[in-house]
Amino acid sequence: MSIGNSPSDDRPSVGRALAQARIESGLSVDEVSTVTRVRVPIVQAIEQDDFSRCGGDVYARGHIRSLARAVGLDPEDLVEQYAAEHGTATPTVTVPPVYQAERRIRSEPRRPNWTAAMIAAIVAVIGFVGYTAFSGGGNSKPTAGATSTPTATKATPSRTPQSNGVPKPPPATNSAIAAAPPGKVTVKVTAAGGTSWIQATDSNGKQLYQDSLRKGQSMTWTDDKKIKLIVGNAGAVQLFVNGKDLGAAGTDGQVVRLTYTPGDPIQG
Repeated sequence: MSIGNSPSDDRPSVGRALAQARIESGLSVDEVSTVTRVRVPIVQAIEQDDFSRCGGDVYARGHIRSLARAVGLDPEDLVEQYAAEHGTATPTVTVPPVYQAERRIRSEPRRPNWTAAMIAAIVAVIGFVGYTAFSGGGNSKPTAGATSTPTATKATPSRTPQSNGVPKPPPATNSAIAAAPPGKVTVKVTAAGGTSWIQATDSNGKQLYQDSLRKGQSMTWTDDKKIKLIVGNAGAVQLFVNGKDLGAAGTDGQVVRLTYTPGDPIQG
């Protein structure tokens, strides 16, 4: 595979678009390589529109999708641009004939089994007659002078005029994170000012989240000991830790690394 064709002047190439978005997000090549697991030489080659290191079109498209998500771009748009510039087509998946035949078989309506229905009805009638004979044999003649008037009672669920049978919602609270679990650390991030790339890990190093958070979106995580964050474009992100509003994570375009523990309302 060779370096791709040159795009038009009004639209940057795939590699140039990825490089510009990475710089605007405040991320280095090493940081993008860490979060996407794409090796640094391959990231550098892709940003120069050299896809020969990818090992084929399938791997190139996969690397483009990973890098696009890390820097906040639409991966499908870049994959389509790559296919147009390099004369490759996105593979299509055809439905096997066996599956189509199975769908036709399953779509046929099942016919009712009238024989089984008639047998079930006969058994029900015999059972009802037998039950009536046995239950009525012990008291075939009522005692003279004894009268009984059965009364039917109907249970009605109690309702209050206020609830009308519908449970009331919990009372509203002014806290950013309502009822934060005691003894734990709870972190909420909101992309209030624009798109920002976020990576969150717990105290065991397990990755909780790694993607671009678009404007208006929020994510919340809770751990027993510690939550670590890497935030790109920190000025666009608003932080809430253990129910407290800490404001912006940093300045526009800044990449910050933060650590929070239980009962720790300030940035670590």
